[in-house]
Amino acid sequence: MPKQSKRENDSTQVTPDPALEKRNRRDFPLEYKTRIVAQADNCKRGELGVLLRKEKLYSGQVIQWRKELNNGDVEKLSKSAPGPKAKHSTEHKEIARLEKRIKRLERELEISNSCIELQKKAFRILDLQKNEND
Repeated sequence: MPKQSKRENDSTQVTPDPALEKRNRRDFPLEYKTRIVAQADNCKRGELGVLLRKEKLYSGQVIQWRKELNNGDVEKLSKSAPGPKAKHSTEHKEIARLEKRIKRLERELEISNSCIELQKKAFRILDLQKNEND
């Protein structure tokens, strides 16, 4: 079977759309969030899913926004940080790293001191043997 030329393959090549290449994180203003929560509260049975699909939202987002509005956390509602908060700050991480290094160095020092003690004992034994032979 003969090979196809490059010109015939050109029709099957897919060119990526730059608009679809990278998605940015969506940022919702405070007014939008309060409006959506109010609309969600006014929805009848079965209408909430339609609202969420139309606005391209998840139910968890609306639940979180409602919770923050009910708690009076308008400051939290107005800004949303991506992802969970870090468990340890950079200072805590640095402290943990340094404490680990200190433990390692103390262990090395303990081993070195033990070696020195062993050498002292070995020299004492050699001195005793030398004195006995003389």
